[in-house]
Amino acid sequence: MTEIFKKDTSRGRMNFSLEIGPHTDLGTLPAVKDVYVTLLPGGDYKETAKKSGDLVKEGFNPVPHVPARSINNDEELKDYINMCKDLGVKQALVIGGSREPIGKFDSSFQILETGYLEGIKIGIAGHPEGSPDISDQDLEKAMIDKKPYADYIVTQWLLDTQPIIDFISKQSVPVHVGITGPMKISSLIKFANIVGAKNSINFLKSNFSKALDLLKPKDPNDLIGKVKSHTDNFHIYTFGGLKETNKWLKENKYV
Repeated sequence: MTEIFKKDTSRGRMNFSLEIGPHTDLGTLPAVKDVYVTLLPGGDYKETAKKSGDLVKEGFNPVPHVPARSINNDEELKDYINMCKDLGVKQALVIGGSREPIGKFDSSFQILETGYLEGIKIGIAGHPEGSPDISDQDLEKAMIDKKPYADYIVTQWLLDTQPIIDFISKQSVPVHVGITGPMKISSLIKFANIVGAKNSINFLKSNFSKALDLLKPKDPNDLIGKVKSHTDNFHIYTFGGLKETNKWLKENKYV
């Protein structure tokens, strides 16, 4: 697996990462280097840490989610991060997470300012089209507060390219653009509503008006082609479609 990663890098390929859950079968993963591990509301951080350790053993670079609003207190946060470090984790994505905090943390900035992640490469979330959980003004302030801690930004997944390009142009750290694997348009509209990607919803509706199109899978190649001159990094949200994503990556020779 490591040899594949080295070969891809030397050929100057674009860098793709993807997300999995704590119970995903690692045998189904494509040959991407960076694999993010979710910690969803109600999930057990120990399972996310363990899956990250399993990824290390298999030669991947795991990136566990650290969702502020899904962590109870300092002790739990410290235990989670120490577990990850002990298992060989070198990178983490710090996010706000679920809408309602279960403990003392209600923002990713609070996680960052604890200092517990020292020595870890840190990614933070970016929202070029805004977020349903926070006003645009508060979102901009949060980004300013978090920037000093961040090594890079991972965006929400989008389909309208202009907001992505505008967002990248304003950043001082690398931006990993969120995309989806191949999905039906009807599913994309559903998930776009959930993440609050307003421009992308309008883009979908205006470009795919025929009912038949809603049943056809759409891949992100067009978006990648328009954005790749601005970034080499793309983060795939599979939404359970890992098999289809794996096939798409291979067919396009991305891995």
